Amino acid sequence: MEIIVKDLSKKFKKVTILENINMKFESGKIYGIVGRNGSGKSVFLKILCSFYKPTTGEILFDNVNYNSNNNFPPSVRALIENPTFFPDLTGFENLKLLSSIQNKIGDEEIIKTLDQVNLLSEKDKKYSEYSLGMKQKLGIAQVLMENPDVMIFDELFNGIEEKTVEKIRNILLELKNQNKIIIVTSHIKEDIGVLSDEVYKFDCGRVERVK
Repeated sequence: MEIIVKDLSKKFKKVTILENINMKFESGKIYGIVGRNGSGKSVFLKILCSFYKPTTGEILFDNVNYNSNNNFPPSVRALIENPTFFPDLTGFENLKLLSSIQNKIGDEEIIKTLDQVNLLSEKDKKYSEYSLGMKQKLGIAQVLMENPDVMIFDELFNGIEEKTVEKIRNILLELKNQNKIIIVTSHIKEDIGVLSDEVYKFDCGRVERVK
């Protein structure tokens, strides 16, 4: 798969958030996006997922512009900003509910994914009782569990302990070798510098490649 971002700009009322962004994402690579809070990273990711429409420009998934028809691009899963789930359901129940939308996977795959992010022992705990790090792990699990072609993680390691950080890094490196497109953002460059094949910096709505 190839994702082409062409002359992309986004304004909210008269405020320019993104200005003339041009990028390309290819299967088999991990892309890092860095930038301070408010630099436009999350808005860019939401446009990638068709949650927002660009003011000008376009994003093509294998030459198809899903945004123009108000459609969501296929086989894309994302964790953007703070993960949100039903507070009175357990971690497992939340993932089970999400998986029922497309019915691609069963309980076995959900359990496997919870184990991958070191959340299996808390699978029967209500989401309202989860710590910040546990919530982040559940958000990562919902991206991973259906094995999509494009995986997007905003502030990937937020609140997560080091042993799980290392485990997730290894998982993403394995997935890269399965021809996935993986996009990771952080306001801390060191978090993703080693992990990423290419790194881009967002600043005041503009982007430049730094690796």
